[in-house]
Amino acid sequence: MIPPAVIARLLLPLVLPASGPDEPRRYQAPHVATAPVIDGRLDDAAWRTAPWSAPFVDIEGDVRPAPALRTRMKLAWDDGTLYIAAEMEEPHLWATLATRDAVIFHDNDFEVFLDPDGDAAGYFELEINALNTQWDLFLPVAYRDGGKALDAFDFAGLRSAVALDGTLNDPSDRDRGWTLEIAIPFAAFTAPGIAHRAPRAGERWRINFSRVEWDLEVTGGRYAKVRDAATGKPRPEHNWVWSPQGVIDMHQPERWGVVEFARAAEAR
Repeated sequence: MIPPAVIARLLLPLVLPASGPDEPRRYQAPHVATAPVIDGRLDDAAWRTAPWSAPFVDIEGDVRPAPALRTRMKLAWDDGTLYIAAEMEEPHLWATLATRDAVIFHDNDFEVFLDPDGDAAGYFELEINALNTQWDLFLPVAYRDGGKALDAFDFAGLRSAVALDGTLNDPSDRDRGWTLEIAIPFAAFTAPGIAHRAPRAGERWRINFSRVEWDLEVTGGRYAKVRDAATGKPRPEHNWVWSPQGVIDMHQPERWGVVEFARAAEAR
């Protein structure tokens, strides 16, 4: 069951900017002959084939300042699996949640949203922190339409790994960042009433990526979220995304980016 506080966050009232949302970004994911080793390090031949995305932007787009830290991603695929890589600049590596299916965005995290058939319903979400703790869920209907997440959903065969360039939860030094690798079998995109097949070259999915970043301070030799002086509550998190949503809400799938599955020779 999703905690009420989580539902409240996801149903936060939103106002569209007067200029309308930014155009969705597009990415061609190359088909690879050899799968990357899922160890968090992006040194495999498969990743040399895949281009980096443009740096992430604020979730609301150009109406907000550019993120202070760079985030970018890569995608690749073979006949059985979708591969995702992410690179995040981070001077303060921090994570606390170690239980699978905890509410991972309470830590800094990286999030993946996938709608294989692009119908803005029946979509999947995955969140991972710097401890490599996973939270995967399926949404039969978007929250805005009264939907409830199936928190018990698990991607069968999901693999992920992180590599840290620095020291986790140690405020005494300055870190450089972390990288993440994810492998999701196409057969795992199966939920009640839904079973997606592997894509064919030229087909497109609606996908987006989000990075949640909290403002931190050091208290008693440990990291802690910066709290608002007036309310005593943590400051709102930063939401940095690949394709801008135009609103502070990732759960509007029609605003996600477009990923085309290409053969390697077609990718650019």
